[in-house]
Amino acid sequence: MILLSVIDTTLPLTNPVLKFLVILVVILFTPILLNKLKIPHILGLIIAGAIIGPNGFNLLLRDSGIILSGTAGLLYIMFLAGLEIDIAEFKKNSSKSLTFGLYTFLIPMVLGILSSIYILNLSILSAVLVASMYASHTLISYPILSKFGVTKNRAVNITVGGTLITDTLALLVLAVIVGMTKGEVNSAFWIRLSMSILIFVLIVMFLFPIIGRWFLKRYEDKTSQYIFVLTMVFLGAVLAEAAGIEAIIGAFLSGLALNRLIPATSPLMNRVEFVGNAVFIPFFLIGVGMLVDYRAFIQDFETIKVSAVMTIIATSSKFLAALLTQKTFKFSIDERRLIFGLSNAQAAATLAAVIVGHNIILGETASGEPIRLLNESILNGTIIMILITCTIATFAAQKGGKNISLNESSIIENIDYDERILIPISNPDTIEELINLSTIIKSKDNKNRLFALNVINNDLIDTNTELKSKKMLEKAVMTAAATDIQLNKLLRYDMNISNGITGVVKEQNITDLILGLHLKKEISESFLGKLSEGILSKCNTTTFIYKPVQPISTIKRHIIIVPPNAEKVIGFSFWLSKIWNISKNTGSKIVLYANETTIHLIKTIVSKQPILIDFKLFDDWNEFLNISRDIKIDDNLIIVLSRINKPSYDENMANIPKYINKHFKLNSCILIYPMQIGINDNETIDLNNPSLKEPIEKLDELGKNIVKLFKRK
Repeated sequence: MILLSVIDTTLPLTNPVLKFLVILVVILFTPILLNKLKIPHILGLIIAGAIIGPNGFNLLLRDSGIILSGTAGLLYIMFLAGLEIDIAEFKKNSSKSLTFGLYTFLIPMVLGILSSIYILNLSILSAVLVASMYASHTLISYPILSKFGVTKNRAVNITVGGTLITDTLALLVLAVIVGMTKGEVNSAFWIRLSMSILIFVLIVMFLFPIIGRWFLKRYEDKTSQYIFVLTMVFLGAVLAEAAGIEAIIGAFLSGLALNRLIPATSPLMNRVEFVGNAVFIPFFLIGVGMLVDYRAFIQDFETIKVSAVMTIIATSSKFLAALLTQKTFKFSIDERRLIFGLSNAQAAATLAAVIVGHNIILGETASGEPIRLLNESILNGTIIMILITCTIATFAAQKGGKNISLNESSIIENIDYDERILIPISNPDTIEELINLSTIIKSKDNKNRLFALNVINNDLIDTNTELKSKKMLEKAVMTAAATDIQLNKLLRYDMNISNGITGVVKEQNITDLILGLHLKKEISESFLGKLSEGILSKCNTTTFIYKPVQPISTIKRHIIIVPPNAEKVIGFSFWLSKIWNISKNTGSKIVLYANETTIHLIKTIVSKQPILIDFKLFDDWNEFLNISRDIKIDDNLIIVLSRINKPSYDENMANIPKYINKHFKLNSCILIYPMQIGINDNETIDLNNPSLKEPIEKLDELGKNIVKLFKRK
């Protein structure tokens, strides 16, 4: 009783601590309770908002704090959509995104105008504004697809791209209507709007990546990096509003601009997603729920009629757009569900349009009542429409995402490849970048098969050495944990470092080995010689030797040099799949130097698993240094080497350490030794074999088989 007398419990709650506690309890328990009923947690949070809001039990008001956090959550959803989009797929499907964007804008506009005029009896201006509300949509179901791991799917990419198009057009309609009511729509209005939008897009898409790369290269503090990202999101949103369009467009373009600087597997991405999904996005969903007024169903028949018409037109028009997109591009039913689930939910732009329209007063009635562009029935009907469309969208997205995720999982299970990555560590300065590289190249289903190893020489063992080794392993574990990955610690005692590493490789069935070089040290021929004798000759595993000069997230291009006959080596597909992961997870462009045969094979793979890649013909390693003219400061050099006397070996490979130390000293570099031992190389594809009448067809078949492996990535 004493406690209750101290805390103000009158409704609605005003105590900030108690208000925040109520919201946290809702965020915590709503998904838990509704998961048992198989109701998407996003829908649950909207319903919870309606229950605790001013139109429910009146526990909380939709005050400035809720609106502020909700706005941040909405911007976060749009930012994540731009940040997680597959750039290669986005570019490849840009024409499809445009097609879907036009479908999902024009169909709702046409149906919306006709239904508003002939069923709701609205004026032409009001009808156009209502139709634009149907045309826009909010990616409210995006977090569901993110949890299923299908955000890289082509249907998602197309829908996200189409969202940018239809929301921009819908918000431009809103801007024009507002201008018309004020009598400002003239040639000067269009010039001013066009120029401001153009300047805004140029600033965000060209200046933001430069600023981001500069900051992330110089400041490694994790908190500062996250605050910087958040600053860029809201800066983009502010610039969008200054240009005369909605902030959500700015947030999306900010995500697109920073896409390549925040790898999907990086600690920074993990923080961005965690904070958004834990705090900001739930606040937005609860805030949307607080707008719902269930009493409108029983108090006003006109509101029921309006909400029914609006919901039917909005849902049917978005379904038609999704269906036409599916038929046009021959997508599956589940991909159509993804498109419909992402595009049916009405929230952000719809709310903006209805509030603006409701606030525009065109005149007064004889009794002095204001005549609004959008009346009370439209306002209340819109809120009901938002609830129903969000409900339908979340169920559709959940079903499509679940089916596609299960299908991808079945493909992975059919591939006999148990990826296990070993990272020997001996230098505290290189630990973080080695872990970052391993999380970028690993398969997406590999969560606990990464190993950090420190080998202690038995001759030099003492308490201080053991303590340093354990501290380095702990640092490696903490770095991996920041990306939500479990790293297994291994401490080994051996008379020889190489023997210690090769022993662990065999004991743990390691498939990939990542070795690090200190930034300030040069790559010596003796180092590679000892490596070849000590490790490469004793264990059959794909080996990466990494010398990081700058964070891998700030790399613009990865220059890959592949020797002739690389495709004849058994480990070809395994190291190549890691290159695919680098491109997919960082968004950086690949520039591949290889001979015509290798390029043809890799083009076959690109056609099925697209990435940002350019091809350069290169087949004479005597002219290796000619490549140095094309290398820029933010490029990463990746050189595929070979063990001696293997099909892809070239005697000029012995000069690689000298070339790197002299001509590529300011560039990060990775040397790759493919898996080459343990199989008869004559059993691989021999393109010179005269019995192969159609070697290119055989190469195409090899490419298709490699694609099956890539699907697990």
